[in-house]
Amino acid sequence: MTSDELKALRKELGCTAKELATALGLDQATVMAWEKGELFPTKRYVDEMERLRAKGPSAVPRKAKGASPDPMKLLADPEVWQVVRKLLAHKKLRDDVAKLAAAYGDPVDG
Repeated sequence: MTSDELKALRKELGCTAKELATALGLDQATVMAWEKGELFPTKRYVDEMERLRAKGPSAVPRKAKGASPDPMKLLADPEVWQVVRKLLAHKKLRDDVAKLAAAYGDPVDG
């Protein structure tokens, strides 16, 4: 699948690179590299994209605008745990984050 074919597929499915990446179980950077022609999808992903094409736009999961992320999915994200480890290891970082976080509401409060 060429970069132009991939762009055409996204247009046909009406999805963003991030949404396509999520549907394929990849990160957005991989799909963007495919679109730039820096990398090329393997047969497995080409087949999966053809499956998505056959099912149509509804086959690509979309995040509702303004919807909160699923907390359980966030807990499974390795990047979240990398940040947590850094917060635990560096007091100055914790202090800086606490100052930044003061401007944000607590999701527990609704």
